[in-house]
Amino acid sequence: MAARLKTSNELRAGRLVRSARISHALLALAAVAAPLPAAAQPMAPTAQVAEPARGQSIADFYAARDDRPLWLEDDGSAGRAASILLDYLRTAEADGLEPDQFRLAELSEAVRLASSGSASDVSRVDLMLSEAFVAYVRDLKRIPSDGLIWVDPELKPKAPTPRRLLETAARAPSLETWLTDMGWMHPIYAGLRKALVEGGAGDRQLLRLNLDRARALPSGGRRHIIVNATAQRLEMYEGGQVVDSMNVVVGKPKNPTPMMAALVRFASLNPYWYVPPDLASERIAPNVLKEGLPYLERQGYQLFSNWNDEATLLDPATIDWRAVADGASEIYVRQLPGPANAMGIMKFMFPNSKGVYLHDTPQKELLTEASRMFSGGCVRLEDAPRLARWLFGSPLQPESNQPELRVDLPEPVPVYITYLTVIPEGQDLATFPDVYGRDRDGLALSGQAVTAAR
Repeated sequence: MAARLKTSNELRAGRLVRSARISHALLALAAVAAPLPAAAQPMAPTAQVAEPARGQSIADFYAARDDRPLWLEDDGSAGRAASILLDYLRTAEADGLEPDQFRLAELSEAVRLASSGSASDVSRVDLMLSEAFVAYVRDLKRIPSDGLIWVDPELKPKAPTPRRLLETAARAPSLETWLTDMGWMHPIYAGLRKALVEGGAGDRQLLRLNLDRARALPSGGRRHIIVNATAQRLEMYEGGQVVDSMNVVVGKPKNPTPMMAALVRFASLNPYWYVPPDLASERIAPNVLKEGLPYLERQGYQLFSNWNDEATLLDPATIDWRAVADGASEIYVRQLPGPANAMGIMKFMFPNSKGVYLHDTPQKELLTEASRMFSGGCVRLEDAPRLARWLFGSPLQPESNQPELRVDLPEPVPVYITYLTVIPEGQDLATFPDVYGRDRDGLALSGQAVTAAR
């Protein structure tokens, strides 16, 4: 029989049939993937999840693709992608989730029977798999409770809308590869999870602790920076891959570099260094007592009454330097731009209450040390100009000698200062010392003893 165009009535009828299938399937999904009560879950989800915006539901995803299945073949047979998803759900305990909340027995049985069912059965089971996947990703995107400071709240983990998540999966060159790599999470998270599930590698409690920290890291291909304080390394990510890295100096154990997520918004060229009072007491006052007031001039230090706009310049001869060195008196010191400036030639700013930023340093010899914990909390860079070229796309040169020349980034770039004592490295795991005792404290809170020598 010759093919003919469908009438408008037939098209409307087809849409009604698909709508009925979707409604029927979503009712089944509620029974299959309903979560357990919060008290039964090992970690309550805290993802920022709301009702999908209009046009962003699972039903909208299937309607846009004319009800074609994502996980199953047209004949209902389960592809490799469905098997990978079911494996994630079976091992969801690794993610701090309760596998039973996904009602795996019913879901697995539905997948098994789909190949012998009708087209409507295939649609129903495919929808069940999609709903389970959306629920799983939603719960993975909960905010970790690891003390990380969210300087810019928009960087908090946030589940994509169901339609966006499923369309990303459908557009992947290989759905199997995307699932295996956990394309909705950061590669560090995927590597740590794999090690935890496979077992036999490292201390499981330490893996769990680091896995939760890695939950804060972003997914997708957006450019971002990761500073790992335990490794004293900075990595630049682009397209989900490390494109460059360098050594950094981080805070001393008594001045630990805090964990935070923020947006690098601008660079400051020819920067001042506003010396924290404790460092003025520890570093500057003893040298003044030893070398005299000329030390201040050689190093470009100025003394002020305070940090207000109305601050006045003070005469160093009027200061009781012994009291400053003993910690009995505070002073406000600013270092002028120049070769001796502790900020070097530039700093990268993500304004925050801790006064932490990334900056150049004239003390390049410290970057070659095996343990690089010398700062008061900020992050000193091995090669600040190289980071500037990556951030701005070209070399960053000051146009004058004016102090604190601000150069805004066309688009802010996220920086995540984290604390990972275990990270994936190829097929292996790399481990780093618990330099600030955060593993010790985290394991103590969870009732676990530190079983690995740190």
